[in-house]
Amino acid sequence: MRILIVSSEVAPLAKTGGLADVAGSLPPILEQFGHEMAVCMPKYRAVTEGGFATEPVGPISILIGSEPVDGAIEKTILPGSRVPVYLIAQDAYFNREGLYDVEGRGYPDNLARFSFFCRGVLQWLEKSSWIPDIIHCNDWQTALIPLLIKTEFNLYPELSNLKTLFTIHNLAYQGLFPAEQIAIAGIGWDQFHIDGVEFWGQISLLKGGLVHADYLSTVSQAYSEEIQTEEFGCGLNGILRKRAARLCGILNGADYSTWDPATDTFIERNYSAETVSQGKAANKKELIRQFGLSPECLSRPLIGIVTRLAYQKGIDLLVEALPDLLKSDVALTILGTGELNLEEALSRLGNEYSGSCGVRIAYDERMAHLIEAGADMFLMPSRYEPCGLSQLYSLKYGTIPIVRSTGGLADTIRDADEDPEGNGFVFEESSAAALKDTVDRAIVAFRTAQRWNEIVRRAMAQDFSWSTAARAYEKLYRKILREAGV
Repeated sequence: MRILIVSSEVAPLAKTGGLADVAGSLPPILEQFGHEMAVCMPKYRAVTEGGFATEPVGPISILIGSEPVDGAIEKTILPGSRVPVYLIAQDAYFNREGLYDVEGRGYPDNLARFSFFCRGVLQWLEKSSWIPDIIHCNDWQTALIPLLIKTEFNLYPELSNLKTLFTIHNLAYQGLFPAEQIAIAGIGWDQFHIDGVEFWGQISLLKGGLVHADYLSTVSQAYSEEIQTEEFGCGLNGILRKRAARLCGILNGADYSTWDPATDTFIERNYSAETVSQGKAANKKELIRQFGLSPECLSRPLIGIVTRLAYQKGIDLLVEALPDLLKSDVALTILGTGELNLEEALSRLGNEYSGSCGVRIAYDERMAHLIEAGADMFLMPSRYEPCGLSQLYSLKYGTIPIVRSTGGLADTIRDADEDPEGNGFVFEESSAAALKDTVDRAIVAFRTAQRWNEIVRRAMAQDFSWSTAARAYEKLYRKILREAGV
């Protein structure tokens, strides 16, 4: 099969979150399975600053509103593979500090930016001799592509038969814009209705993708079911229930070439399942030193948190529970950035409990790896979590996840107090009390060395490699083409 992955970010070229990891990890695996792969993304400043060499492919010119905007297609190779990455270049749109926003504020011309991106992809395909069997789109920034193929581009023989898969990585991010901007995207008013892109009087690009893609997927089975409910459906649950027969969940994989304690170059000492005790001890000592915690924390269970500091991630529950948690003789190291009120609240608590609670408001890849290697437990109290990758990394590092049962967390973590093959600790209720009770259960297990070692052994034996996810996508691609009679 020929498969084009279209994503607004691709690791390691440009990244803000898990979407980039998916778009960077999936294509090389599928290429190894014998498929012809290509990737499309915008050419951000991060690509240039990252030193990725590019070569010109050709010019493009896109009508944004009534004005033609010139750009170009450039090409590079996804590191560690032979997969070509086609970059949609337009400096006024993409040569910026951030991918989607700066200091938390979305760029006011994001509709123009990502309309140019989507139309640039299709214009490149019009001119290209390489036509994919399937275009795999990801999140709202690419959602115009399925809509355009089914409407405007249905007049182009080369593109009208293209099949699309649209993956929802987080339904809460919908690409909402004022209705009066519809001309910027080049969408006709005939698409502005309840079964089109209209959403409570606004344009929802995401909704256009949900309506027009041939198939939909999410990044875990549980999340595919949750988003069909009123609680998690973000107002789109009706459409998703209507399309339930063409909606499935495929759990993301973990990139073990980057996240493996045996080879990780960011940590103090490498280790395997056979040497986990010595490796953990060395990394824990270094982690405590880096965060300036009391040496007494070496003998306490150390909880690590690496996350976006947001209500979605349940960080307000952590703020509420933290003083009581610290009375349980635990230590915490917290790394992340996000909502200002949560950053400030955690910083205050870090200062107040500086001997046992380290807080670093930053994005720091090296420190994220050290936390995974040095912590005993990893806390993810998310209100919803489409997939989650940190719990997968934690299992590999023998850092026992404590999670709320939602989305991908529910699909991957089984409670060790309820399941003899359990690999973590799970709570149902989204509350500070439930969080605290579950941490206390984990502490009890930690204090019994033999039992804890068994849980660690089971965790490290788990395999969530990308090969499993890639096989599931391969099967779905074939199903899409089979139903289309290709």
